Amino acid sequence: MARYILLPLIAGLIGWFTNYIAVVMLFRPRRPVRFLSITFQGIFPKRQKVLAERIGRLVAEQLLSSNDLKEKLLADDNIDEILYMIEDKIDDYLLNTFPEKYPITSIFFGTRRKAQIKADLVGEVHVAVPELLNNYADRIDEKIDIEDMVRRKVEALDPIMLEKLLNGILKSEFKFIEWVGAILGFLIGFLQLLIAEFS
Repeated sequence: MARYILLPLIAGLIGWFTNYIAVVMLFRPRRPVRFLSITFQGIFPKRQKVLAERIGRLVAEQLLSSNDLKEKLLADDNIDEILYMIEDKIDDYLLNTFPEKYPITSIFFGTRRKAQIKADLVGEVHVAVPELLNNYADRIDEKIDIEDMVRRKVEALDPIMLEKLLNGILKSEFKFIEWVGAILGFLIGFLQLLIAEFS
């Protein structure tokens, strides 16, 4: 009776261990190692440059394109926030910085005059900011190369960080591969036992 359990269990263990080693060898050895004139290196460290290029392309084409950046940059709430910050800076300048820098001149600028200057400046800003953002958005492809930026970041990762990154993303998938090896090994072992029993 024991052999009916033992053989499938051993086969399952071998299947799990084989897939576990396969997963480990995706990352190890991290650096090229020569043995009997053959060079060994983990698949991901060895192909890190290709991986970086593909991730960069994926991010730029599917996840964060230049059109997405343009849309975000020119969104009404974003423009409103920028205008609000500039107005706040104008207020601070007229109330604090200007009197400190030009104390004598500021005497001749009463509250009404400052309010008029602020209104004029804010009016100009409300025209200029959307125009500037539109001009910048039109040239965003030249200014920000998302694909190249992501590619360089991934390419610059050291092998340990690359392993942590990919393990963080694919940990459950790697475990699934190991368990599939165990289950298939168990089933193959059980099948071999049946063939041996009835042959």
